Amino acid sequence: MLDIFERTAVIPVLTIEDAEDAVPLARALLHGGLRVMEVTFRTKDAAQAIAAIAREVPDAIAGAGTLLRAAHVSQAVEAGARFLVSPGCSPEVASAGLAVDLPFIPGVATATEVMAARELGFSLLKFFPASAMGGPATLAAFAPVFPGIAFCPTGGITQEAAPDYLRLPNVPMVGGAWMAPAAAIAARDWSRIESLARKAAALNSP
Repeated sequence: MLDIFERTAVIPVLTIEDAEDAVPLARALLHGGLRVMEVTFRTKDAAQAIAAIAREVPDAIAGAGTLLRAAHVSQAVEAGARFLVSPGCSPEVASAGLAVDLPFIPGVATATEVMAARELGFSLLKFFPASAMGGPATLAAFAPVFPGIAFCPTGGITQEAAPDYLRLPNVPMVGGAWMAPAAAIAARDWSRIESLARKAAALNSP
C-alpha cells in the first residue's frame, strides 16, 4: 500500500462507460501527472477498462472502486486491479477484500463505522460521501479520536475544496472526478482532461 500511495495526494475516480476510452483516458491522466487512478464498478465495461489500462498503460496504477459485493472483488482482481476500494464496509465485502493480496480500502461515514473497520484491522479508510457527511470539519473531529487512522475522502470534492482536506493530518489523499468529467470523457477531449489532471497533480506538492 505504501508503494502505491506514498506520493499520491489526488486519485481520479473514473466512471468509464466504454472500455475503448480507458487507455486514452489513462494516458491523458498519466501525462497530466496523475499515475494512480480508480475505475468505479458502476458500468458494465469497468472490468474491461481496468484490464485494458493494466495491459496497455503499464506506468499507470489502476484500482477498482465502488465494489459492492464479493463478486466485484473477484472480478476486479481478475481484471488486474492494483488496489480495491468500497464505499462501505459490509461483512461480505470486507471478508473478500481481506482475502486477497491487494490493498483494500473500505468506506466509512460515521464514527461507529470507523470503529468497526478499525476492529477488522483497517487503518486507511475511504470517507464517503465526504461533502455530504460534513467534509473537512468531520475529519478534523475524527483526528484526535482515532489516532493512527487515515482517510481518503471522496464525494463532492473539487479542485478548490481539495486543499482544505489535504491540510488535515489524517488525510494523506483525496479522490474525485473533477479532472475527468463525464462530458469530457464522452467527447473524448483528452487534452482537456490532461490539463485538468495537471492542475490536480499540482496538489501533490506542498
